[in-house]
Amino acid sequence: MAAFAEGMPCWVDASLPDVEAGKRFYGELFGWTFTEGDAPGARSAVALSDGRRVAALTAKRDGRMPTEWGVSFAASDAAALARKIQSAGGQVITSPGPLGTAAVTALCADPGGAVFGLWQELERPGFEKQGLPGSFCWAEVYTRDKEHVDPFYESVFGFQGTDLEADGDEGGVDYRLWSPAGKEPGEETAIGGRSVITEAFPAEMPGHFLVYFTVADCDEAARTVVRLGGRVQAEPFDTAYGRIAVVVDDQGAAFAVLAEPEAAEPEDPGDERGASGEPEPGTGEPEAA
Repeated sequence: MAAFAEGMPCWVDASLPDVEAGKRFYGELFGWTFTEGDAPGARSAVALSDGRRVAALTAKRDGRMPTEWGVSFAASDAAALARKIQSAGGQVITSPGPLGTAAVTALCADPGGAVFGLWQELERPGFEKQGLPGSFCWAEVYTRDKEHVDPFYESVFGFQGTDLEADGDEGGVDYRLWSPAGKEPGEETAIGGRSVITEAFPAEMPGHFLVYFTVADCDEAARTVVRLGGRVQAEPFDTAYGRIAVVVDDQGAAFAVLAEPEAAEPEDPGDERGASGEPEPGTGEPEAA
């Protein structure tokens, strides 16, 4: 049985101009160590947190490609899922092919232009650690075309949506949580989300995914980003799911950091987190970003 059900976020990777510089930045920020990457003939590195695989850094083959963090979703059959993506109005940018002996991968885009990957495990399922400091915890897509993007993900991956109520009559965030197929939709089962790109964002901002990493201290992580040559795009702010900051590394790749709130003494000792093992931010990039 596959370690990740189809449609679950199972891997993230950064496409960077300089992998060695990336190793220095993320090694200092998250305490990552690195081993050789999976792509034959490509400059890449697999990041380890506490000796467990959490991400990859890959050198851009073309300077015109964006410098960014991307997320991949688990696929039981990447070729079949790629065909389904095309039928649902998405695009296949890179056809399914082997990533060494680790997985069969593909690069796709939703109807709003946000790019994501497919990951069909061979020798490597994906994350060995997530939802803990130094590892992935959440991903959300930003789009200008929710009318097409929402049914796309719900058709392709079977996601079930739960719309969050915006705070106040104006300025609220249009946000949808996604729960995997077969689960009761809601905050307890959500594994990702969708936010809308509003007029508060730059007009040229395309559809994109924002990847979150768990940290022990959000404010300290933001300060470390700046010290290492990056910048803070959205200053640390509090949400019901923890304290979040949106930052950019020293090469231009944006991501978010999340520190979970300190748990109050529970009346019921049961775990309050979702089925994926991590909290759901459910807020997205603040509109001031």
